[in-house]
Amino acid sequence: MLAVFWLLGAGWLTAPLLQMAQPHDLSTTPVSYASRTAIIVLGGGTDYNDDDVLVPPHDVLSRINVSAQHYAACRRVAATCEVIVSGGNPQKHRASEADTYLPYLLRQQVPRTDIVLENRSLTTYENARNVSAIVRRARYDSLILVTSAYQMPRALLDFHRFGLEPQPLVSNVRRARLSAIPHYYNFESAEIALHELIGIAQFHVYRAIGWF
Repeated sequence: MLAVFWLLGAGWLTAPLLQMAQPHDLSTTPVSYASRTAIIVLGGGTDYNDDDVLVPPHDVLSRINVSAQHYAACRRVAATCEVIVSGGNPQKHRASEADTYLPYLLRQQVPRTDIVLENRSLTTYENARNVSAIVRRARYDSLILVTSAYQMPRALLDFHRFGLEPQPLVSNVRRARLSAIPHYYNFESAEIALHELIGIAQFHVYRAIGWF
């Protein structure tokens, strides 16, 4: 048990877990814009900073930044570009994920009129379910899904479950920090990778027995 603990914390076991959870091909696929394009940003929690202000975690900041950059690029070529921010309040903090992320998009010049908030979903499956209702009403020509590399495989499974085929746009990739001394970041990354791998297995089991 101590050996496993050290291998995770030092990154040597965390690295292959991250490789399994983060397929390389998803992070290299380019995206394209259509006349009516929606950029879907998935939530990834909220944190309280030292001033007790609710803020997006580091990984989510990457999602917000990438979404804002692609919104700007989309606006140069497409008639309609909107950003759908999906995330409720599973942590029971003072505000939902979507509402917490909104000011960060506004600061990056994404106008409020082009932002759609979906602030009720508590899981990735609910992200897909709730967003699917939004996009069907709006009739977009192209969907772009923005999230971290580790969440993308499971997110695509959930969106496919609801008949959507979004283009994957990876915002950031986690990499183990190899060393002789255990680091908290490696334990956190290992937990994230295991959560996603177990979630994928769970999805297939639930589909097999008819729950999804």
